[in-house]
Amino acid sequence: MSEVTTTDLYEVTMALSYLREDMRAPATFSLFVRELPPGRGFLVAAGLEPALDLLSRFRVGRADVQEFADALRRPVEDLEPLRGLSFDGQVRAVPEGRLVFAGEPLLEVTAPLPQAQLVETYLLSLVCHQTAVASKAARCVLASAGRPVVDFSLRRSHGPEAGTQTARLGALVGFAGTSNVAAARRYGIPAAGTMAHSYVEAFASEEAAFRAFARTHPGPVTFLVDTYDTDRGVATAARVLADLGLGPGCGIRLDSGDLGALARRARATLDAAGLAEVRIIASGGLDEYAVDRLVREGAPIDAYAVGTKVGTAADAPYLDAAYKLVEYDGRPVMKLSSAKVTAPGPKQVFRGPGLRDVIGLANEEPPAGTEPLLRTVMRGGLRTDPPDTPAAARARFEADVAALPEEARRVTDPVAPVPSVSTRLTVLTTVVRHRIEVRTGAGRTGGPGPGGGRTVPG
Repeated sequence: MSEVTTTDLYEVTMALSYLREDMRAPATFSLFVRELPPGRGFLVAAGLEPALDLLSRFRVGRADVQEFADALRRPVEDLEPLRGLSFDGQVRAVPEGRLVFAGEPLLEVTAPLPQAQLVETYLLSLVCHQTAVASKAARCVLASAGRPVVDFSLRRSHGPEAGTQTARLGALVGFAGTSNVAAARRYGIPAAGTMAHSYVEAFASEEAAFRAFARTHPGPVTFLVDTYDTDRGVATAARVLADLGLGPGCGIRLDSGDLGALARRARATLDAAGLAEVRIIASGGLDEYAVDRLVREGAPIDAYAVGTKVGTAADAPYLDAAYKLVEYDGRPVMKLSSAKVTAPGPKQVFRGPGLRDVIGLANEEPPAGTEPLLRTVMRGGLRTDPPDTPAAARARFEADVAALPEEARRVTDPVAPVPSVSTRLTVLTTVVRHRIEVRTGAGRTGGPGPGGGRTVPG
């Protein structure tokens, strides 16, 4: 399946029309999230690296033109103007790992209009999914209060590629490892795993299963102890570990039931057996809410494995994101639709101490004491720097989290910072809105006049 044809049909019809109308002047599109999902005090910018990979290799080939023609049920000759189209534009973006808030552009694309239009769907899909999952994973890291968190999401993700993305995003925000072998190798993430209940069931007893596993894996082992009776499973695991002289680096995994109560009893059993160094790992439908509750209860759990709810961003699985034209051929443009009003012109986000952000125009001077968040990452269709690494993104994430107001860090009922808008952007928005209303009569025919819809600075 071609990445080029993995797009919405209307991107094709618009791009073709632009080419036939010779509308090839530079256009700037801004990708932003209108509102944060409920329960989110921040978002983690993610998906930029694969987006740049896509743009670097984007080129409409002969087979792509044939697919477009087939989809439109038109002669292939009609779609020939698209052939050879590649991306040779500029991208300014927030680096992965940085925290962002409502209305702030995650990236802006400036390229000849047909190019910038045709890449919309793929960019939205990449950036939105990965930002949603990274933000969920980041909240798990905050909830764990320094305890290791491991990604177990692959088997329940929305497809293998989504599972691989989740492993990378977990590493980006501080996960300690992943069960995904391919992702571990691809991104240099520690691989982690234990055993399944089926493994225990295949043997005549839990003890036989544990001993067989230890024979095959003589290094540190982790035994899954809740296949039958958890307390008995813990006692059996303790006996086998003590008998084999295994301890440092080893662990037991609790996967069901009242994890807090089970962890307390398991800790007592392990300590009584002289196995104070054996870790307790919890899994089983966990996310930041469950982890936060267990940590606050003082459960003696040393590490958390999260999967289904994190890999699918279960409580906030999508973002109200948009990719909107903000300038064409040097002319600022904006949308006036009710509740979806956007602000015109290429943007910049200026970040001050405490993550106090100002959304302004790209050509503004930064206010005193601020830094611009968006930086040029692609020019002429080529990356301006080598590919980023999860470690570098993680360092940015940790620095931003350290500066994040406490109320935004909360797992329950967080309060997100609200960016302000610069005077220059406010003035430009008013001028462009008035110009459009005069030209179209929008303010006089029931459309939103001044104040008739919230302006999103995207």
